[in-house]
Amino acid sequence: MPRVTRGFKARRRRNKILKMARGYVGGRHRLIRTASEAVDRALCYAYRDRRQKKRDFRKLWIARISAASKINNTSYSKFIGGLKKANIELDRKVLSNLAILDAKAFSKVVEAAS
Repeated sequence: MPRVTRGFKARRRRNKILKMARGYVGGRHRLIRTASEAVDRALCYAYRDRRQKKRDFRKLWIARISAASKINNTSYSKFIGGLKKANIELDRKVLSNLAILDAKAFSKVVEAAS
């Protein structure tokens, strides 16, 4: 029985992996086995880090708000608690931008939350 190389379908599958491995160094963009390992790992990292990016940004916003609220003589937890009691519904992203770009407006928000 003749050997079958499974031409078209296999080539299309391999080329798909090699296309995703474009820009990788060495055999990782040339050899199908190492390329597929590198692409699998990269896809796992991409999936994980799409979720981790949200956590990292929230941490950054909290650090910025905390620093700005200390400048205004209050702690982060008291500031956030005051916002909840005053029914001021600003999220941390907006508060962070406000603390960086408009310090006067942020201090007015702190006063309203006190």
